[in-house]
Amino acid sequence: MITSDIQLAADELSRGGLVAFPTETVYGLGADALDEDAVRQAFALKGRPAHNPLIVHVSSTEMASRLVRNWSENAERIASRFWPGPLTMVLPKADRVPSVVTGGGDTVAIRMPDHDLARSLIESFGGPLVGPSANRSGTISPTTAAHVEDSLGPDILVLDGGPCPRGIESTVIRLTEAGAEILRPGVIGSDELAEIVPVIHSEHELTANAPLPSPGMLKKHYAPRTPTRLVDDLGELPGQAVVVCISEPPASSRAIRMPSDASSYAARLYAALREADELAPEVILIERPPGIGPIWDAVRDRLSRASAQN
Repeated sequence: MITSDIQLAADELSRGGLVAFPTETVYGLGADALDEDAVRQAFALKGRPAHNPLIVHVSSTEMASRLVRNWSENAERIASRFWPGPLTMVLPKADRVPSVVTGGGDTVAIRMPDHDLARSLIESFGGPLVGPSANRSGTISPTTAAHVEDSLGPDILVLDGGPCPRGIESTVIRLTEAGAEILRPGVIGSDELAEIVPVIHSEHELTANAPLPSPGMLKKHYAPRTPTRLVDDLGELPGQAVVVCISEPPASSRAIRMPSDASSYAARLYAALREADELAPEVILIERPPGIGPIWDAVRDRLSRASAQN
């Protein structure tokens, strides 16, 4: 059910239920972050692997500091610069955070969304909320309330805040005494972060079923139902393909044209993939965007995962 009633949504959360809510990035599937049973419901509804951690959404730095063992000076500086906003910090978790939230790991991912409705919901509920994307695990993330219903069905309560303006998930950083390590790219890039703390670059070796350090690190993610390929050339196209592209497509092709600027492309991306899927082609071909900058890097990350083979 889609609603605009914040109190109705907060009451459902207080009963241990689930509520999808808007953020500036994508719609999240909300549950009481300190209620293990409620969090397990979110995992079950999504079909999410248990070792894939969730991001906890807060409405203040004070709320965030109560979820970690040590709210460091670097954490305060990062929060002062980038919160509210599309940046998630991974920090050592406090004992009060259930291990189910963290995928069994000893760190917790936290962010303050830059969306008035999301923060109002957290305030009305009175505590932190987990907020994984409100869709079946591994599928296209939702950027409208209708997308949530399409993925999770009509029984889920959806707080409607309109289309998500950013359209792709937050940058995730692991914060240590040495600096910030980017675990998932997003619209906030390393150059901006480096103005506040040193940025650490490293490769991430993932072990099967071990706790992941961050959401968004699975090889295949954000994927349409239709087989999807990322291509550099729109020359010869299969007849039953749908093309998602910035450049002029071949005249005979079915195409979804994308904006040429990074922010608009990111905001449009997941809706475009859904539209391509609904056309029921044999294959979706996505022209690899050539742009430079953190948003384009994040877009290419999502596209590479959406087109990855199982």
